[in-house]
Parts: sequence; C-alpha cells; structure tokens
Amino acid sequence: MTRIRGNTHIGIVAVSPEGAALCYQQLFRHASIALEPDRHPTVSIHNIPLSRYVEAVRRDDWRAVGGFLSESAVKLASMGAEFCFTPDNAVQHAVHLAEVSSPIPWLKMTEAVAHEIARDNRTTVGVIGTHYVTTGSAYQTDLGIKGIKLVRPSDDDAELLDRIIFDELVFGVISESSRAAMIRIIEDFRDRGCEGVILGSSEAPLLVTPDRSPLPVYDASNIMAKRAIDYAIAGPAVERSQRFG
Repeated sequence: MTRIRGNTHIGIVAVSPEGAALCYQQLFRHASIALEPDRHPTVSIHNIPLSRYVEAVRRDDWRAVGGFLSESAVKLASMGAEFCFTPDNAVQHAVHLAEVSSPIPWLKMTEAVAHEIARDNRTTVGVIGTHYVTTGSAYQTDLGIKGIKLVRPSDDDAELLDRIIFDELVFGVISESSRAAMIRIIEDFRDRGCEGVILGSSEAPLLVTPDRSPLPVYDASNIMAKRAIDYAIAGPAVERSQRFG
C-alpha cells in the first residue's frame, strides 16, 4: 500500500443524495486498496437541496448552479477540506464557474473520465444520463480533445432515461423494468458501434453494473472517486498528468 502525504481532507459537493452516498462508498473502497488504514482520508460532504439545482438547470441558469457549487466549496473549506469535487454529472458544466471564487482546488470529473477512456484506446462511447447530460455538452469538450466520439441515445430514450433518473433513482427506487430499459439502450449503443458506455449519472450504478452491461462501463462517479484518492496521495502532479497525458 501507498503512504499518503498525510491524512488528507477531501470535500464532496453533493447534489443528488443517492449519488453522493454511492460516491462516498466508492471513495473508501479505493482508499482501502491504495492506503494503510491509518492513512485513510477525512471526508466531508456538503449539500444544497437538490430541488434548487434542478430548478436552476431547467431555467438554464448556470451562474446560479455555479453559485451553489461555490457555496458548498466554501463551506467544505471551512471544515478543513483541502480540495473538492462533485460526483454529479449534470452540473459539471458549472464547475469552472465555481472554481473562480473557490478557496480550494476542484477536481473535474469529465476530465477524469476522458482520461480513462483514452487510456483504454476507445474512440467511440455512448452515454447514459439525464437529458442535460445526454443532450448537453458536459462531456463533449474533454472527450473531443482526446479524439473520442460521444454517441447520444435517441430522443425517446433520452426522455426515458431522464424519467428513470429523476422519478426513481434519485429517490433510491430500483425498478427491474427500468434496469431492462437501460440495458436495452446500452445494447443499442453497441449496435451503433460504441466500444464502451459512460454511466453519466451518479445513480446509474444502482441499475447497471459491469457484469450486466453489454459494453465496458465507465462509471463516472467511481472514476472520480479513484482520482480523488490519487490526488490525495500525489497532489497536483496527478491532476496535471491526467489532464495533459
């Protein structure tokens, strides 16, 4: 196991409670692999009610979203967090706004995911997520920089995914019919030439696991959790290597 630079204090900016809870578990699973038990990080979580984020995103008010993220970062810094991230995909577009006034560094999930996909030499991937993720530009820039094509679900499937996530998964509701629908959408990505699929919803692992997916899975929240542990061990050097490597 690796020796950490000290008991690093990590901040998680929670948007969806279910997604943040899953990421918390993932973070400590990676910590258990990489670190001695007495070197596990301290982790603090701060949230603003999910409904406030949803309302701001629906009215396309990304400045408000960035303000909510920044508010959480300031609170986490006051608790002692040395850096922070959010495992929520739908708000990644506003992370750069939150960084401007943040007292601590932010790690960006879309960069971490793009790095993992490029490392596996994938050139075409699908994405599972809310309407804001599947039809927006959350992943486009970071994937495009690395020459990776993003395939979106059909309009009908994008609406279906949005309903499954917002009506069921954010409340922890698990439906076998919704699981089957998500697997079918991934099968469609495979048939359209995709080499993998991004789980671009922090709650999606409640339904899709690597052993049940028709394509290799890139669980964005899990990738971000690993990057946070890597950053805790190596500091800014790992961020630079993954951003430009």
